[in-house]
Amino acid sequence: MARRTPPTVDPEQLGDLIRQSQEKMAQPPLPEQSTTQQVMAGFAGAYKAWLDALSAHPDKMVDLQSRYMQEQMNLWANAMQGSKAEGAAETDKRFTAPEWSELPVFRYFRDSYLAASKTLMQAVETAELDAATKQRMRFFMRQYLDAAAPSNYLLTNPEALRAAIDSRGETLQEGMKNLLADLEKGRISMTDEKAFEVGKNVGVSTGAVVFENELMQLIQYTPLTPKVHELPLVMVPPCINKFYIMDLQPANSLVRYAVEQGHTVFMVSWRNVKQAQDKLTWDDYVEKGVIAALEEARRICGTKEVNALGFCIGGTLVGCALAVLEKKGKNFVPCVTLLTTLLDFTEVGEIRVYIDKNFVEKREKQLKEGGLVAGNELAGAFSSLRANDLVWNYVVNNYLKGKAPPAFDLLFWNSDATNLPGPMYAYYLRNTYQDNKLAKPDALKMCGVPVSLKRVKIPAFVFAAREDHIVPWKGGYASARTLGGPVTFVLGASGHIAGTINPPVHKKRSHWVGSSKLDADPQKWLDKAKEVPGSWWTPWTKWLKPQAGKLVPARTKLGGGKRKPIEPAPGRYVKERAET
Repeated sequence: MARRTPPTVDPEQLGDLIRQSQEKMAQPPLPEQSTTQQVMAGFAGAYKAWLDALSAHPDKMVDLQSRYMQEQMNLWANAMQGSKAEGAAETDKRFTAPEWSELPVFRYFRDSYLAASKTLMQAVETAELDAATKQRMRFFMRQYLDAAAPSNYLLTNPEALRAAIDSRGETLQEGMKNLLADLEKGRISMTDEKAFEVGKNVGVSTGAVVFENELMQLIQYTPLTPKVHELPLVMVPPCINKFYIMDLQPANSLVRYAVEQGHTVFMVSWRNVKQAQDKLTWDDYVEKGVIAALEEARRICGTKEVNALGFCIGGTLVGCALAVLEKKGKNFVPCVTLLTTLLDFTEVGEIRVYIDKNFVEKREKQLKEGGLVAGNELAGAFSSLRANDLVWNYVVNNYLKGKAPPAFDLLFWNSDATNLPGPMYAYYLRNTYQDNKLAKPDALKMCGVPVSLKRVKIPAFVFAAREDHIVPWKGGYASARTLGGPVTFVLGASGHIAGTINPPVHKKRSHWVGSSKLDADPQKWLDKAKEVPGSWWTPWTKWLKPQAGKLVPARTKLGGGKRKPIEPAPGRYVKERAET
């Protein structure tokens, strides 16, 4: 077979593409970029404090500089002599390709960058700063170093250069097209979005929308067993993303798994709010979202009680709803499951660097009377917490190497962000991340009553993920301790999503089970906990089964009473994209 000769790029066409990208980048910033400006102002203060701290101890800086210069000279000598990668270069996936070792100059680019990164991070750790400023400076420095990596730039990335030469420039042309397309969308493409369609190959569990209001649709799923547990289970997903993270595809669907276990599952599908809903509040999400869903599921199934499950901020909303119902003497939820959920916001991880007092106050002024918080703004903030994996990896592959991102259902979901109404978002920032009032009994009023999680005395199953960068597991552990009833705490391996969406059939990862007595120190709990191979879904099923009621014949029709099916699952709300 004759070898295909790659086409030579038309210089004029490539020039047009470059000019188009420059024009796009020169356009006025989007309104939500004011958030970035506010965050950078906070980093400026941390940077000044860092410089002042270093100036106060010049001897430490001289020592760091001396060791750095000596290391640079050694690196250059080693690079010229053809020494192989050692230490960090061997494990850093940005530099593991053979091209980084084949030519001395690129070997030096790599090793020099890693040495500089180590020195600058040491300079941050050495500086005498208060804990909050050091955390911010540490984060800022890592963001800077991640962006400065030689792998991110064409002329210092030997893999991208080789691909450009081998393709006679075709990869450069494709990369520029990818860049223009992403500039048009306002975000970096992480997956082939054309490969997925909600309701066609993701979010495909059979069911129907049986209730809707201005804020959410309620989906009821078709039974898969001849008998079901009497009490239905209402799932509440995070409202900053779409619900189908819990129903990606049959093989990794928590919805399908729960239905196969004999549960009548209902799902809240949050609306991707538009201007008409920009004044909705936190109370609206609690009352019109969670409580309405629980009441409708109970009414449709004709039961006095209904169980609840909340994921991430969906779990926070469920906790608030239960506290409201408890105070009103109307709690009809006998048990609750909380997945990677914060109720106590003392330990929130690096997202804290974005949310300081000044940021919260400015966002309150901007949003308390109304307005929308774009889903892309929130998604960008969370992606920055793992910039190498969720930002620069795609910059290199999409733009420098000209590759189309592969089809991946999880990343398709990750790009399908949801807008939030300003008042709801401002309330959330102020009362949880900033003031941590939810963890304090009766410090907050919701839906007209003071709330206390300690009054929520029902059994709870609380899951956290050990490498979670959004809800750190120790924060999840502290949150479990805010509840007033018996808690079964389970810790899973991996991160926020991969740790949670981990079906038993895949036989992946481990989970840890330990004492039901949750002392103040989470590390002591973990030290005594038992590691169990496989998914946490299995112990959750065993825990939920005896609390889900007796087995009854499966319901043959969806809906009930006045609630008739409105449309097939997954419904209209989930198909609305944030940019539409």
